[in-house]
Amino acid sequence: MNDNNGDEDQESGIRGLWRWATKPPQVYVVYLITLILVWALSFLAGTMNPRRTGSPISPPPVSVPQR
Repeated sequence: MNDNNGDEDQESGIRGLWRWATKPPQVYVVYLITLILVWALSFLAGTMNPRRTGSPISPPPVSVPQR
C-alpha cells in the first residue's frame, strides 16, 4: 500500500500549476502573457472617460482673470 495520494493531489492543484509555470520554457510564455495583460488593462483604463456627476460640491472651473 502506497500512501502517496497527498503528494499527487498537491501536484495536480495550484502548487503543481505553479511548478509547471516556473520551468524555463513555460516561464517565458507566462511572462509574455502577463506583459500583454498589463498593457491591455492600462490601455483600457487610459481610454475610459471619467464620469461627470455635476455635483454642487465640486469647485467651479478656474477662469483667467480679466482686466
